[in-house]
Amino acid sequence: MPGAQEFVATGRRKTSVARIRMTPGSGKIDINGRTFEDYFPTVPLQNVVLQPLQTAKAVNAYDLSINATGGGAMGQAGAAQLAIARALLQVDGNLRTTLKAEGLLRRDPRMKERKKSGQPGARKRFQFSKR
Repeated sequence: MPGAQEFVATGRRKTSVARIRMTPGSGKIDINGRTFEDYFPTVPLQNVVLQPLQTAKAVNAYDLSINATGGGAMGQAGAAQLAIARALLQVDGNLRTTLKAEGLLRRDPRMKERKKSGQPGARKRFQFSKR
């Protein structure tokens, strides 16, 4: 039956949003219709996404379908990481202490600061001229 034991969660980082559907399976990960290794080609990015699964010792236990939008590769990887951690909590609430100790349940609040009027950037000022 489709939809049986399907866990849905959302994660965000900077301007990226990742929505995931997690089902029991063999560890297959699809992101925006592409394979995991194709979408995140570097090992550090792959490790960021897989960290919650490695912490929960569930690397090949679930199939993941991830829809990531906005931001860059690192932001999307961070968003996917939070979404996976939240989905694992739905599966087993006892994982909370383990995931929390690793800092995987905290939404990273750092965002780009807005540019202010009267200056060229968020903090930078135009050059001061005394005369």
